[in-house]
Amino acid sequence: MKLQLQDASLRLRLSEAEFARLLAGEAVENRTPLPGGVAVQRVLAVEASDAVSLDGGPERLLLRVPLAQLAAYAARLPCREGIEASVAVASGEALALSLEVDVRDSVRTRGPRRG
Repeated sequence: MKLQLQDASLRLRLSEAEFARLLAGEAVENRTPLPGGVAVQRVLAVEASDAVSLDGGPERLLLRVPLAQLAAYAARLPCREGIEASVAVASGEALALSLEVDVRDSVRTRGPRRG
């Protein structure tokens, strides 16, 4: 999983293998050791939800994505557009979220998209 933080946005890019694990009900996790601890970003597919949610803080993030959205996204792959959402954060601002499958990996795995 690749993570990009910029201004008020968070972008997570998964490989096809990670996306397959997510669709199979497994969590996908990124762990980065830091001087003061470990930063962990975790993504879960959830069945009983219709909205993307984000919990945690700078060192631990948990992103929950509805399984129905993941399945609809899988049907569009390979494509450049991912699952987009906006969540409110403690400061009252909105954080833009993007969950994507790496399009180059997707083309290698699935072949080019047909009409």
